Amino acid sequence: MRNSLFIGLLFGLLVACETKTDPFAITKNSVGFLTDSTKVNALKVVFVNDSISKYIGGDEFTGSTNTISIYEKGTGKLLLELDPNYTLDSLSTIRTVRIMDERFKNKDGLNKLSTFGDLNKYTISGIQNTLRSLIISVDEINAYFTLNKSELPEEMRYNMNQKIEAISIPETAKIKDFYLQWY
Repeated sequence: MRNSLFIGLLFGLLVACETKTDPFAITKNSVGFLTDSTKVNALKVVFVNDSISKYIGGDEFTGSTNTISIYEKGTGKLLLELDPNYTLDSLSTIRTVRIMDERFKNKDGLNKLSTFGDLNKYTISGIQNTLRSLIISVDEINAYFTLNKSELPEEMRYNMNQKIEAISIPETAKIKDFYLQWY
């Protein structure tokens, strides 16, 4: 009787502790089943239900990265683009994850289809003004976003030296790209 009770309690504890990971959840250190410590050689296990495509440039002297694209099997939809820390190294971890599918989102609902107004929940760490885009860094979630400068008022679009403050960016400006950066 005592052993049956113990086994029943142990089984109940194991069932209660089992958590299911959302394959589209974004956290500071993970995207679905992919984590900041996942090595390139483990991607086939992490994305067992998806297709993996590796771009190999062939010239290690160019300094370019070896982008790995993850496609959903069945639909062929591009889910993620991954850049490892070291090119052509299967033991390297992932440095940058580009979110390509709108189903990926964090606990606040932030995803590829969000707007600059959705970023106001976070502390913006920096805004970099480039030729055609703004790069918005949010260190607290290890993310950065690009916005097309066509989303800005006309007088702010053409001067790359102009310092742009968050208050100057329209809340309706659409996010162009959503990246997670792991160091």
